[in-house]
Amino acid sequence: MNGTNDSRDWLAAHGVSEVECLVPDMNGVLRGKALPAAKFLKAIEDRALYLPSSAFLVSIDGRYSGSVDEGFAYQDPDMRMVPDVATLCLAHGGGPGKAYVFADAFHMDDRPWMASPRHVLRAVLDLYRQRGWRAVVAPELEFYLTAPNPDPDRPVTAPVGRNGRSESVQHPYDMAALEQFEPVIRRLYDYAAAAGLPLDTLIHESGTAQLEINFLHGDALPLADKVLLFKRMTRQAAQEGGMQATFMAKPIAAQAGSSMHLHMSVVDEAGNALFAGRDGADTEMFGHFIGGLQKYIPEVMPLFAPNVNSFRRIRPNHSAPANIEWSHDNRSCGLRVPAGGPTARRVENRLPGADANPYLAIAGSLLCGYLGVEEKIARSTEASGNAYRSRSTLPKTMEEALDRFAACDPVRAVLGEDFFQIYLRVKSVELDLFQSIVTSWERDHLLLKV
Repeated sequence: MNGTNDSRDWLAAHGVSEVECLVPDMNGVLRGKALPAAKFLKAIEDRALYLPSSAFLVSIDGRYSGSVDEGFAYQDPDMRMVPDVATLCLAHGGGPGKAYVFADAFHMDDRPWMASPRHVLRAVLDLYRQRGWRAVVAPELEFYLTAPNPDPDRPVTAPVGRNGRSESVQHPYDMAALEQFEPVIRRLYDYAAAAGLPLDTLIHESGTAQLEINFLHGDALPLADKVLLFKRMTRQAAQEGGMQATFMAKPIAAQAGSSMHLHMSVVDEAGNALFAGRDGADTEMFGHFIGGLQKYIPEVMPLFAPNVNSFRRIRPNHSAPANIEWSHDNRSCGLRVPAGGPTARRVENRLPGADANPYLAIAGSLLCGYLGVEEKIARSTEASGNAYRSRSTLPKTMEEALDRFAACDPVRAVLGEDFFQIYLRVKSVELDLFQSIVTSWERDHLLLKV
């Protein structure tokens, strides 16, 4: 769709009466406005759809994080929301006659609002475009179905399946276990098909009621949009089935964490793969791409592990590598080169959690690889055996991760000061809020003993 007329025809053909205009914030939370279809069409024509700029300053608990510019924070000027009509899709999970559309944020003089995660990802993709390259990505997203958890002080538990029982042991790749959630899965696939999400395979992962969905490979920005829509639809489908769905990185202490593995490759303008030569061997570019990931991932971990809970997942032997080793088809490595022919040569970044903002995780991964190619960074010797035993160079806490991220000048120069200032502020406020809480572990082990 290219404009108002195409959008009007599409809305009429699908009986859409309401459009949710979505603006992803720093945490990947979908903010925005719901509009009658006629108002949405008018907004496309006159570009008069606005949202307070403080939408990008909201922390995960709903509080405003403020701004380094106090005057700006209190003025809270509007941003212009410009719908990306190419993203219009049906929202069957949201009710009849409803559609979703993503919107980009602009200043009133039409400059892009560069703190927006969609613009951040575009800035990285532009670097590739300037070199005559196109990035190809394929996310793999893990999540848990759980019993309703109305009391956050109570641990998360597995839901009751079709057989009337809750899973109590692990069932990795078990088809019979997967069937226990068939009603929710079928509803989710129906919603995804209506919205045009490019879903591939679904499996039962190693955690109790933990599932993984694979997306078909494609362009980065549309796939980041679709990851957020998938999250929303999964929560809707689970709720309608009497369950809940969570994309927390580590929702259950004794179970595996949930990841968002990112498969990445690069092609030229003609679609030719650039990571493998005609002889099938890795190209020099591919080696440098991996070298860039190894050098810069430890410096940009807040893009892959954006919450305190994220670091509970990234621990050796907890189904999540805590290293930046690389190897062919070795899942204990943070960077895995999957099996496949030359045209499928790619690297899988296994460090991002399911809680990561997909725009920022993809942007960070592609930027690390790009800098490796630009700086001709050599990758390390290929790891072998159990890489969980490798020494970790990753930050172990959110405090350390934010400090290293703030000091990473090459990445800061590309992603921009606007984004860095706001992202660091939001994450610092969230960290401060978390550190002010007394946990059940402290009450259990310290209350009557120290």
